[in-house]
Amino acid sequence: MAQRDYYEVLGISRDATAEDIKNAFRNLARKYHPDVSKEPDAEEKFKECNEAYAVLSDVERRAAYDRYGHAGVNGMGGMPDFSTIDFSDIFEEFFGFGGMGGGSRRKNAPRRGADLSYAVQLEFEQAVFGIDKEVAITRDEVCAACKGTGSEPGTSPVSCSNCGGHGEVRQVRQTFLGSMVQVTTCPTCQGKGTIIQSPCKVCRGSGLERRTTTKLIKIPAGVDNGTQIRLAGEGQPGVNGGPHGNLYIEIRVKPHKFFRRKDDDILLDLNINVAQATLGAEIEVPTLDGMEALTIPPATQPGKIFKIRNKGVPHLRSSGRGDQLIIVGVEIPAQITAEQRTLFENLAKTLGTEVLPQEKGFFDKLKEVLSG
Repeated sequence: MAQRDYYEVLGISRDATAEDIKNAFRNLARKYHPDVSKEPDAEEKFKECNEAYAVLSDVERRAAYDRYGHAGVNGMGGMPDFSTIDFSDIFEEFFGFGGMGGGSRRKNAPRRGADLSYAVQLEFEQAVFGIDKEVAITRDEVCAACKGTGSEPGTSPVSCSNCGGHGEVRQVRQTFLGSMVQVTTCPTCQGKGTIIQSPCKVCRGSGLERRTTTKLIKIPAGVDNGTQIRLAGEGQPGVNGGPHGNLYIEIRVKPHKFFRRKDDDILLDLNINVAQATLGAEIEVPTLDGMEALTIPPATQPGKIFKIRNKGVPHLRSSGRGDQLIIVGVEIPAQITAEQRTLFENLAKTLGTEVLPQEKGFFDKLKEVLSG
């Protein structure tokens, strides 16, 4: 089969710059590399791209190819020598490793510290109105004795002789493309680039010591069960000079004796007596802000829902508050006097015995109130 034109293989023009050639090869390598491509002919296309790149990326070979075509670079029909080409920078950029066989990210590079999570339990009212809460945080801190070096005071870590302080070693592997460079973590220093000969007695060479500190956390009004508060940079310290992680405070709220919460509304079940429900009454009901007056109109039915505006939970991410909803129940006395019994018997004679099915249930009424 006749060889394809190298410029056609890479999809570039004959006046392409060296940067154009490199970029074109990078895109095709990412597309056809056998380790990532699912196309059946990926390996052949990858070889073809490598062959084109090997010629066009070399100034002398490209000049010979431009003048004599394939004969100018193939000699007596031989293939280009790929053993002189190091593709590690291209594979590392697109596939996360150097060379064909994989490698590792440098362990002595700066890395962000781990995040921490702590649960804080609040009373119902504290969650509604907010509070400044002291929280004991246990985390790693830089060792005060060795200042984070991990070495005994008066000594210092030394550069690893195996990797020269790079934290990684390069090995040459033979593949179908020729010699490829593989980057691996240095086994001597475990990727740190340094070796501690005299470990600090306080931190045992880690450079860190465990401490518990108390922080005053501002809990905003309106938090609820499961709310998370992020404190940037208050987590575990970074590695090799990297930034601290974050601290997440998870809110847990104790149930209230009387009040319940639905989103930003407060729900209160309140029983009134038969006379109040029948004749109406002026009563006082508890709210989170104190007692509030409430008018019970005559003929109030059990399950009736009354709304007191702006007595609910402050909105967490906006101004204003929710409402308080009072769900009325009618309390039937467990014991009555003889006089009360006579009164009820006389009342019963006037009311008759007819019963009526309920048109709407409690949840239908609650839905109407919340949507209105």
